[in-house]
Amino acid sequence: MSISALSAGLSGIVANQRALDVSANNVANVSTPGFQPQGAAFQENSPAASGVTLSVEGRNLSTAGAGAANGVDLAKEITSSLVYKAGFNLSANVVKAADEALGSLIDIRA
Repeated sequence: MSISALSAGLSGIVANQRALDVSANNVANVSTPGFQPQGAAFQENSPAASGVTLSVEGRNLSTAGAGAANGVDLAKEITSSLVYKAGFNLSANVVKAADEALGSLIDIRA
């Protein structure tokens, strides 16, 4: 169980880091003429429950088009960044807990 938790936690860390990268790129290029903002999409891996899912309720807090410059909605980007940061921290805590559990198992077996 600890190995699969480590894998799920690491997957979450990587996915949320990539999403933060996309959001940071969008904000950095807000005033670049012709820039097309990118979006991060999360999906569950197969088999079920072994991947990363993300609640996007926080993204609905911003109104569509409000503050949009060059196609980048800064309110949406900030909200998304906070969601990605929370997901990253949650995944890091999963890795930490799995590491502690695995360490305890190794200590018991030794």
